[in-house]
Amino acid sequence: MKMRSFLSITLLLLAFLVAAAGAKKSKAPIKPVGLIPNYYKVTGTCKQAEQLVRQVVREKVRNDPTLGAKLLRVHYHDCFVKGCDASILLNTVGTNQSEKDARPNLSLGGFEVIDEIKTRIEKVCTQKVSCADILARDAVSFPFKEPLWDVLTGRKDGRVSLISNVNGNLPSAFSNFSTLQTIYSNKGLDINDLVALSGAHTIGVSHCGAFSRRLYNFTGKGDADPSLDPAYAEFLRKQCPNPASLATVVGMDPNSTLTFDTHYFAALKKRQGLFQSDAALLTDATSAGIVRRFQSREAFFKQFAKSMVKMGAIEVLVGDAGEIRKDCRFIN
Repeated sequence: MKMRSFLSITLLLLAFLVAAAGAKKSKAPIKPVGLIPNYYKVTGTCKQAEQLVRQVVREKVRNDPTLGAKLLRVHYHDCFVKGCDASILLNTVGTNQSEKDARPNLSLGGFEVIDEIKTRIEKVCTQKVSCADILARDAVSFPFKEPLWDVLTGRKDGRVSLISNVNGNLPSAFSNFSTLQTIYSNKGLDINDLVALSGAHTIGVSHCGAFSRRLYNFTGKGDADPSLDPAYAEFLRKQCPNPASLATVVGMDPNSTLTFDTHYFAALKKRQGLFQSDAALLTDATSAGIVRRFQSREAFFKQFAKSMVKMGAIEVLVGDAGEIRKDCRFIN
């Protein structure tokens, strides 16, 4: 890890407004929504709210360097299913299984941090700050000492979380390029967003089951995925014997698991993308060209910020829509 660590690129990148300037038009363009910077301070509903969020997140990230990637993943999984409304935080009640119980979400972590933030805020501002806005604050600013851009808040929490809503909306590690492009387009995100947001795989880890088929039985004949670098595949086999262990994890970026940088894109060019969805970015000429461009730190960071703004604006609830939960795990 020779480059400056940007491990907390997470919660700050979570809830912003507006499609990025110059972004290519998609099937479902994102329209401006009623969010503003420092909503709780400006409106006087809870002036210390955003500072409290920042304080708790920084404490936790400082003690757990893996937390940044976990929280980023929670946000990503939330926004792609019914928008950024904190529906991913809701627990199953009775027989109605929530999004949290869907297979792609079983390995998510960091929920207890959101709970702690909510508990602290409720002590000073009872039922004033939404869980969606708690997911929309700036763990990411931790290593930078200042926000990277204005954080927009003022959203409400959703009341619906169903396991059935996950399938077909959340990109998977097994997706091909066509599937990825369709899912992103349906959310108002274009190919630049697709490649940039995939770059979040530069931090964090994955369980072996998410990619073991590429190592041992890619076509059902006991073979390996030919698009995977043979030396890297052998390294992964040593880390993940067959059958895959539920307890074993591997860094998604072979060069810098805790550092938010451009190594992910360099690894892709070497055929060292961990998932099929990573390798898929090289199967389209336009996407492959963007991968090459994002090996530039300036180009990647600029687009990543824009793409996170767009993703954070997907189907947000404001005004009279939704509610402000007392407990992030349950509707009121």
